[in-house]
Amino acid sequence: MPTFRETPYSAFNFLVEVEPGQGTEVQAGFSEVSGLNAEITVAEYRAGNDKVNHVRKIPGIHKSGDVTLKRGVIGAQNLHEWLQKLRDGKLGEAKRNVVIKLLNEERTDTVVTWKLRGAMPIKWTGPSLTAKGGGDVAMEELVLSVEMIEQE
Repeated sequence: MPTFRETPYSAFNFLVEVEPGQGTEVQAGFSEVSGLNAEITVAEYRAGNDKVNHVRKIPGIHKSGDVTLKRGVIGAQNLHEWLQKLRDGKLGEAKRNVVIKLLNEERTDTVVTWKLRGAMPIKWTGPSLTAKGGGDVAMEELVLSVEMIEQE
């Protein structure tokens, strides 16, 4: 039986793995993951001979939202290569599984794992560049279309 704690875990200790164990891991750590969500659509139905005047709610199909990954630009081409597989029509190679692990404060144990099944890149956004100086990091963003999100 899992142990529950009084205080929630911090959101800044996490790992992102693309196709873990397949030798095609995306290099560099991501600084942000957003959009983890799942939704079940509901159909409203009422039979004309129902004795009460209200609708019944019937669960329909379920879907997962798009997930956004952000990382600093490091010169690696792996995100572009992944996107290129879709451009080339190689859907079987482009759909991958992504694992996101939330770690405890000591970074020794995984406390929650989200598995993104059938993820494929649908949008890449490059960094905003400015010549006025400053300490901002050049960031790139990858939006993934996800077929299903499972939580462990």
